[in-house]
Amino acid sequence: MAPEAPAELYRVRRFAVGLCIAAATAPVTVQAQGSGHRSVGPLEITGAQYSPVAFADIAGWNTDNHLEAFKAFRASCRGVTARRVSAVSHKALGASLREPCRVAKPMNISDNAKARAFFEDHFRAVRISRLGETDGFVTGYYEPIIDGSRTRTDVYTVPVYRRPSNLFVRGFSQSAPSLPNSGPVFRKIGRRKLVPYYDRAEIEDGAIEGRGLEICWLKSQTDLLFTQIQGSARVRLEDGSTIRINYDSYNGYPYTAVGRILIERDIIPKDQMSMQRIRQWMADNPDGANELRRQNRSYVFFHEVKLSDNDEAIGAQGLPLTPGRSIAVDKSLHVYGTPFFIEGELPIESAQAKTPFHRLMIAQDTGSAIVGPARADLYFGAGSEAGRVSGRLRHNMNFVMLVPNSLDPVARARTMPLPETRPSATIARLFPPSDQKPGSTPPASGLSSTPAREQTGAAAVPTAKAASSEAAPLPSARPGVRSSRKPRYRKHQRRLWHRRAR
Repeated sequence: MAPEAPAELYRVRRFAVGLCIAAATAPVTVQAQGSGHRSVGPLEITGAQYSPVAFADIAGWNTDNHLEAFKAFRASCRGVTARRVSAVSHKALGASLREPCRVAKPMNISDNAKARAFFEDHFRAVRISRLGETDGFVTGYYEPIIDGSRTRTDVYTVPVYRRPSNLFVRGFSQSAPSLPNSGPVFRKIGRRKLVPYYDRAEIEDGAIEGRGLEICWLKSQTDLLFTQIQGSARVRLEDGSTIRINYDSYNGYPYTAVGRILIERDIIPKDQMSMQRIRQWMADNPDGANELRRQNRSYVFFHEVKLSDNDEAIGAQGLPLTPGRSIAVDKSLHVYGTPFFIEGELPIESAQAKTPFHRLMIAQDTGSAIVGPARADLYFGAGSEAGRVSGRLRHNMNFVMLVPNSLDPVARARTMPLPETRPSATIARLFPPSDQKPGSTPPASGLSSTPAREQTGAAAVPTAKAASSEAAPLPSARPGVRSSRKPRYRKHQRRLWHRRAR
């Protein structure tokens, strides 16, 4: 081997570690440069493994409509540039999206090739998944269109509540435009006392009724449940007008998927699970539906938004969503505006179809059930057809995250120490330890570097263990040592004995 080969081999091994790296929890440093701010440093995502990939090697990259993705990304840039740097400094991408947004702002692209070139010039592609897994996971969501009424009637009996005034979240003002969808939520009693807020069963039983919190009324608790799961809805009133409602806050209890409960109880098979099947089962079993619904103690409050029928729902980024291009992600890990290329097959055409899905999408929303580095909820728009498509999505997909050029996806691997290469049994016999005579058999180790499938015979492992126990010296018996410390109570006992003797 040439003298330069060991060093070259070491560099190759180090780069190989960088191709699949579990990120640490340390934040990315954010520093000011010129008039703007951008993240500078290595890419580090908690609980994720990721590897750089060439754009040419991403299945379906060249055939996607990048112009649509560019328009969605450019719309997200309004929120990216308006966001405080401190709000995203602890996340992997930090404020690094500001630089590509600065470039995109004056661009007036109308050509798909130029849009694709923009992403290729200003981003690096990184295939990402949860640590120890190969694929990500997607579901779908939409904006329901449901019937309702401004007043309670014999038909419309289920209230849609706005946020109560006694709902309190630490670190947030009660007058904040919206509150987080995770973490503890309290009910304020008096001026100081805080207790957990009412759960779904208590609210359904009337814990907050009669306080003027009703935005409108729906036909059933099932309609309300699925509106809360989707996070928004268009309520069609009897006079033909429409109310638009969006997520405002929740009661602090973790979301429990009713579909998973039906699967665990062997009521609906996993491969047949869909939103439509859940709705049908609830309609056929009203008493069981009441019990099942209350297993999900989480409860969502809404606020009314002034949108026309032509406007799309507003996502957590505060911007209108784009059907087929917007996704909801884990906001504790990712930054709104991040592009993700999602690739695989989905039942778009029908429940049994395997429609190729290769699409660049933009993170613009979040949800309490969306947890993990490669987990997304795909937004399909409003109406019954969007509901049918999104309701049957529960599929593994490939995730590629686009990282701004200011972040280096393999920088951390360059400084990562590599373990020492363990010698094989052959080398160990050729170079025995100094305290071992030449020609003698070296002691076997229970942690031999030779794979188990290469050992001969079923007795190979027990023999190695026996040899290891015979070669290992036993510790000598520990001499008995009498403690030099005397019990403190003896002197006290002697004094007590003398007093009694008198």
